[in-house]
Amino acid sequence: MDQISYDDFAKLDIRIGTVIVAELIPETDKLIKCTVDFGSELGTRTIVSGIAQWKKPEELVGKQFPYIVNLASRVLRGVESQGMLLAASDESGVVLLVPEQNVPPGTKLK
Repeated sequence: MDQISYDDFAKLDIRIGTVIVAELIPETDKLIKCTVDFGSELGTRTIVSGIAQWKKPEELVGKQFPYIVNLASRVLRGVESQGMLLAASDESGVVLLVPEQNVPPGTKLK
Protein backbone atom coordinates (compact mmCIF):
# COMPACT_ATOMS: atom_id res chain seq x y z
CA MET A 1 0.00 0.00 0.00
CA ASP A 2 1.32 3.41 -0.97
CA GLN A 3 1.50 5.94 1.82
CA ILE A 4 0.97 9.67 1.58
CA SER A 5 2.07 12.34 3.99
CA TYR A 6 -0.31 14.03 6.40
CA ASP A 7 0.25 17.24 4.43
CA ASP A 8 -1.04 15.52 1.27
CA PHE A 9 -4.11 14.25 3.12
CA ALA A 10 -4.75 17.69 4.61
CA LYS A 11 -5.11 19.09 1.07
CA LEU A 12 -8.41 17.20 0.68
CA ASP A 13 -11.49 19.28 1.44
CA ILE A 14 -14.12 16.74 2.53
CA ARG A 15 -17.57 18.12 3.28
CA ILE A 16 -21.01 16.80 4.07
CA GLY A 17 -23.52 17.58 1.34
CA THR A 18 -27.28 17.08 1.18
CA VAL A 19 -28.65 15.62 -2.06
CA ILE A 20 -31.52 17.78 -3.28
CA VAL A 21 -32.01 16.27 -6.77
CA ALA A 22 -30.81 12.94 -8.19
CA GLU A 23 -31.35 11.51 -11.66
CA LEU A 24 -29.93 8.87 -13.96
CA ILE A 25 -27.78 10.17 -16.78
CA PRO A 26 -29.46 9.05 -20.03
CA GLU A 27 -27.82 6.26 -22.02
CA THR A 28 -25.72 5.05 -19.08
CA ASP A 29 -26.26 2.20 -16.66
CA LYS A 30 -23.86 3.39 -13.96
CA LEU A 31 -24.06 7.17 -13.59
CA ILE A 32 -26.29 9.24 -11.33
CA LYS A 33 -26.18 13.04 -11.47
CA CYS A 34 -26.89 14.72 -8.12
CA THR A 35 -27.43 18.33 -7.23
CA VAL A 36 -25.86 18.62 -3.80
CA ASP A 37 -26.30 21.43 -1.26
CA PHE A 38 -23.08 22.39 0.52
CA GLY A 39 -24.45 25.38 2.42
CA SER A 40 -23.89 29.07 1.96
CA GLU A 41 -20.09 28.90 1.59
CA LEU A 42 -20.00 26.48 -1.38
CA GLY A 43 -23.61 26.59 -2.60
CA THR A 44 -24.96 23.78 -4.75
CA ARG A 45 -22.85 21.61 -7.02
CA THR A 46 -23.44 18.92 -9.59
CA ILE A 47 -21.70 15.67 -8.73
CA VAL A 48 -21.78 12.55 -10.89
CA SER A 49 -21.27 9.17 -9.22
CA GLY A 50 -21.02 5.68 -10.72
CA ILE A 51 -23.41 4.03 -8.27
CA ALA A 52 -26.57 3.39 -10.33
CA GLN A 53 -26.01 -0.38 -10.32
CA TRP A 54 -26.59 -0.39 -6.56
CA LYS A 55 -28.61 2.72 -5.70
CA LYS A 56 -31.68 4.38 -7.18
CA PRO A 57 -31.78 8.17 -7.51
CA GLU A 58 -34.87 8.44 -5.28
CA GLU A 59 -32.97 6.67 -2.47
CA LEU A 60 -30.43 9.51 -2.38
CA VAL A 61 -32.67 12.59 -2.23
CA GLY A 62 -32.69 14.25 1.18
CA LYS A 63 -29.74 12.23 2.47
CA GLN A 64 -26.33 13.49 3.50
CA PHE A 65 -23.03 12.02 2.32
CA PRO A 66 -19.33 12.99 2.42
CA TYR A 67 -17.82 14.47 -0.74
CA ILE A 68 -14.38 15.65 -1.78
CA VAL A 69 -15.12 19.17 -3.00
CA ASN A 70 -11.71 20.44 -4.10
CA LEU A 71 -10.98 18.03 -6.93
CA ALA A 72 -10.62 19.50 -10.39
CA SER A 73 -13.91 19.28 -12.28
CA ARG A 74 -14.33 16.37 -14.67
CA VAL A 75 -16.81 15.91 -17.52
CA LEU A 76 -18.61 12.54 -17.51
CA ARG A 77 -21.01 11.82 -20.38
CA GLY A 78 -21.31 15.53 -21.07
CA VAL A 79 -22.02 16.49 -17.45
CA GLU A 80 -19.47 18.45 -15.41
CA SER A 81 -18.90 16.79 -12.04
CA GLN A 82 -17.69 19.21 -9.37
CA GLY A 83 -16.60 16.76 -6.67
CA MET A 84 -16.53 13.12 -5.68
CA LEU A 85 -18.79 11.05 -3.45
CA LEU A 86 -16.94 9.01 -0.83
CA ALA A 87 -18.25 5.44 -0.49
CA ALA A 88 -17.07 1.96 0.39
CA SER A 89 -17.50 -1.21 -1.62
CA ASP A 90 -17.39 -4.93 -1.04
CA GLU A 91 -18.46 -8.04 -2.92
CA SER A 92 -22.14 -7.06 -2.59
CA GLY A 93 -21.69 -3.57 -4.07
CA VAL A 94 -21.44 0.03 -2.93
CA VAL A 95 -22.03 1.10 0.67
CA LEU A 96 -22.78 4.78 1.21
CA LEU A 97 -21.36 6.52 4.26
CA VAL A 98 -23.98 8.48 6.21
CA PRO A 99 -23.46 10.76 9.24
CA GLU A 100 -25.10 9.38 12.39
CA GLN A 101 -27.12 12.58 12.61
CA ASN A 102 -27.86 15.44 10.22
CA VAL A 103 -25.32 18.25 10.24
CA PRO A 104 -25.41 21.60 8.43
CA PRO A 105 -24.62 21.18 4.71
CA GLY A 106 -21.00 22.08 4.05
CA THR A 107 -19.74 20.79 7.41
CA LYS A 108 -16.05 19.91 7.09
CA LEU A 109 -14.76 16.47 8.00
CA LYS A 110 -11.71 16.58 10.23
